[in-house]
Amino acid sequence: MGQWLGRNIVEPGKLPLLLALTAFVMTFLVTRVITRLIRAGKGPFRNVSAGSGLHVHHVVPGIVLMVVGGFGAVAAGRHGFAAAVCAVVFGAGAGLVLDEFALVLHLDDVYWTEQGRKSVEIVVLTAALVGLVLAGSSPFGVNELTPDELHNRGIVLTTVVINFLIALFALVKGKPRIALIGVLVPFVAIVGAVRLARPGSPWARRFYRHRRRARAKARARAHRHDQRWEAVRNRLHDLVAGAPDR
Repeated sequence: MGQWLGRNIVEPGKLPLLLALTAFVMTFLVTRVITRLIRAGKGPFRNVSAGSGLHVHHVVPGIVLMVVGGFGAVAAGRHGFAAAVCAVVFGAGAGLVLDEFALVLHLDDVYWTEQGRKSVEIVVLTAALVGLVLAGSSPFGVNELTPDELHNRGIVLTTVVINFLIALFALVKGKPRIALIGVLVPFVAIVGAVRLARPGSPWARRFYRHRRRARAKARARAHRHDQRWEAVRNRLHDLVAGAPDR
């Protein structure tokens, strides 16, 4: 394990990325726990206010941490203690900011609403993409690759690129969740890529415009799918992010 970590993470300069991803995920999870405790009126935590009842959202310190960590990381490079510290600071700031992504998107306090669930989806998508970059066996930045190592890394890189293109195809067809799972699990996105696009998706608007039967079939299939999985999806969201205000 130590040899793999040194060869694939430390030597190519990916250690700051690993630290940033860890800090990002941990900050998001801790923040969700604290906000749910505040909402329930439990524990020692309370909302932060700054004069005249102004509620300071945690996106504010998140932006500060991202600025400090980002500029510090640029100055520190990819190796050394300073780079590791800046990576952790940046990851923590990104976790705070993206936890309130929906608030920034809507310019309204929608944290505990249906719209607020976009924050969770963005966090999962970000963690998945960063994890994909981190886990990818880059052929660059590693010294003295053997022919077998170079061959294996080339296969992995090709597979990742093809899989990402398939996931992008599923995304264009209006299936972001399948695309997200497909980014993490190879070739899962093929299911979304080969099936009919969802109504209103870029693919449907472009290619179903003059195909009445395809539009009707896509609407019927989307309706059946939503009826079958909406309750499961809502329970999962409630488990991770907390139930929205009704």
